[in-house]
Amino acid sequence: MKRRIFFPLALLVCLLLFGTGLCVGSASISMRDIAQIFFGDTTNEVARFIILESRLPALLTALIAGIALSIGGLLMQTILENPLAEPGVLGVSAGASLGAAASMLIPGIAIGGALTAGGTLLTATLSLMGSLVVIALLAVCSTIMRNNALVLIAGVMISFLIGSVTTLLAFYATDYGVQSFVFWGMGDFGQLTANRIGWFAIAVFFGMLPLLFLTKSLDALMLGGDYASALGIRVQTVRTLSLIVCGYLTAAVTASCGPIAFIGLAAPHAARFILRRSDHATLLPATALCGMVLTLFTTIVCHLPSKAGTLPANAITPLIGVPVIVSLIVKRRRDIY
Repeated sequence: MKRRIFFPLALLVCLLLFGTGLCVGSASISMRDIAQIFFGDTTNEVARFIILESRLPALLTALIAGIALSIGGLLMQTILENPLAEPGVLGVSAGASLGAAASMLIPGIAIGGALTAGGTLLTATLSLMGSLVVIALLAVCSTIMRNNALVLIAGVMISFLIGSVTTLLAFYATDYGVQSFVFWGMGDFGQLTANRIGWFAIAVFFGMLPLLFLTKSLDALMLGGDYASALGIRVQTVRTLSLIVCGYLTAAVTASCGPIAFIGLAAPHAARFILRRSDHATLLPATALCGMVLTLFTTIVCHLPSKAGTLPANAITPLIGVPVIVSLIVKRRRDIY
């Protein structure tokens, strides 16, 4: 598909999904009522609260998270030269989970003020701190180990180590703390309130700014590190910076929504498959749009009317990611065996 067709079509799909998401939920609200709410009609306070305080924040969060996770996945696949790489593979999500576990599982933890024990703000703060610690470790590993496979192995080992600590915290925690942590780990785009989405968007926007200077370097990396070095590109610097950007974007999403799986894996491959292009000037915005479509679709499915309530995001995202993995294995089976 050509670029001039893909981008308008993808934006149209996003708008349609966004509008559908405003209508879908346990409470039936018509498009007419939604339009009146946005134009200032406050006669139906219940509908107004549902739209402006629940559905709209969840959809906006899904849009921003889709952009961050999909771009993080594209960067990971490029710098590690691995089509099955995704942001969670290097332990960043595990670091965020450890921070959340500390908030919910350690008895009596509290910093003061709004950062109360087990509160949303404390959970997000400690999750972000845990992710940033892992990012720092990975940046050091990337500088010392100049081999992509070794960096990948280091990330996996960090993830296992953090998972062990988290399991120990859960073993000694109360039943209520474990329950809260399990629900957080299922992923939910509706965790952010309306007044915090702006900060989330700003954090993701500033995290993506370095990409303005990395597109040509990333294109060169796809041809091999030696070729990129011959062009005068500082390969190690580009890889380390890309790793930091990917980790930061993943940290922001995980701290705000919980660990969301498979979006970072599926979106880049969807963009490549549709456009049949590999230049990052095209792939970055295309991947972001694919990520937005996937997260909006996930949000709609999660909020379909059900007696059980809202489904967790990680119950839906594997239904998207697993077919991508299977198709890659089938496509590359001759290279594997």
